[in-house]
Formats: sequence, structure tokens, C-alpha cells
Amino acid sequence: MDAIKIKDLTVSYDLKPVLWDIDLNIKKGSLMAIVGPNGAGKSTLIKALLGIVKLVTGSVLFFDKEYKDIRKKISYVPQRESVDWDFPTTVFDVVLMGRYGHVGWIKRPGQKDKELALEALKKVGMEQYKNRHIKELSGGQQQRVFLARSLVQEAEIYLMDEPFQGIDVKTEKAILKILRELKDEGKTVVVVHHDLDTVRDYFDQVTLLNKQIIVSGNVSEVFTQENIKLAYREPKLLEGDN
Repeated sequence: MDAIKIKDLTVSYDLKPVLWDIDLNIKKGSLMAIVGPNGAGKSTLIKALLGIVKLVTGSVLFFDKEYKDIRKKISYVPQRESVDWDFPTTVFDVVLMGRYGHVGWIKRPGQKDKELALEALKKVGMEQYKNRHIKELSGGQQQRVFLARSLVQEAEIYLMDEPFQGIDVKTEKAILKILRELKDEGKTVVVVHHDLDTVRDYFDQVTLLNKQIIVSGNVSEVFTQENIKLAYREPKLLEGDN
């Protein structure tokens, strides 16, 4: 069963195509890396799936439904650099925000929600920091907190933008352990990833992207030197470009 179906997806900024003709099916239970050079459109692809950026053409379905019909089942972890870490809130409150999709923004989280938040903090090894202001944390600790917030959403699909970027080795191992546990539970995890050296060890599926899909499939089959070179070369101009 496909968790995500992307068909004929094109995205442009100021009339300049950033992604074009994207066709991609991601099976339920996949742990997939999205890999490509800087400017390849990896983060844009994740944002397009979530409706954060507008599609020029194409469609995206999650379990054959549109995002608005299934958003409670989708969790998003943005790049750490895109977050305002000066926002006046504690670690515990940040994680508890992950429950608002279930309880709504008007209702107050109940005891069950608080217990789930604390359990998620324990899972990422951050329970002792629950009353700490988020700006006081290191980069790796901040990433763990955002992962905990993602976990309390109890999603079926996890979309993560560079979760391994700028973190320490201990945090990287902790995050990888959780991603594998999610996969073992039948969850679908899609990760924008930059480190070519760890793709084979961390993921079972990979999509090589450079504005277009270069190749997608099992890591053991498609993550070859030839395909990597194709992904990291300058993409061909669109028809009609000069």
C-alpha cells in the first residue's frame, strides 16, 4: 500500500521552476531518504506535500486522501534553523503543542496529553530538561525536543527536514534508533538527508532528487555511484529555456 502518491508535481518561485514533473510513490512502512545537492528542491518537496508551498500542477495523496482530510496523521519536523528559538516557552510546552492536533487549539490538553508529552521526552532522553527554556538548549537537544513533539502526534507519516543536521553523534544515534522503531511499527518516515556516507546504513529506501526525480527505490539497488553522479550534476534546462 502506498502511504504517499505524488503525481505530476511542479513548484515554482517567481515563475522559476524549483521542482518539475515529480512522480513518486512511497510505500507504507518505508524509511526513505530524500537526497540531492543544495538547491535541488528537497525541502521544497516536503513543504509541497504539506501545502506550505503552492503547487503549479500536480497532486499529492496520503493513503489516497488529500492532506486536509488526514493532517492529524501526518507529523512534520522542520529544519532547526527555521524555528524561532527565542519564543518564550519551555521544553515541555513545546512537546505538548504536538497534541493540539488531537485536542484542538481551544481546549486545554488533559492529563493523558501531558503523560504522552513526558513519555516522549523520556524517549528522546530530554525529560530532565522539561522545565528549561528552549533557547537554553544545544542544537542537538533542540532537535530531540522537536522529535519528541513529533512523536506525541501519534502520526502515521513523519516528514523530517534535515533532522541530522548540526547535531552531535550521541543525538544522531538516538534519532536513528527512534526512526527505526517508527519503521518497525509500520509508520512511514521520509527524511531530507545530506550525508551520502550514511544513506546505506540509515535508510532502506532513497530518492535522488535534483529538481526532478533522478531515481527512487531500494537503497541496495538504486544508490549507485552512477545515479549519485547524475543527481549531483547540473540539471538539464526545461524545454523552451535558452
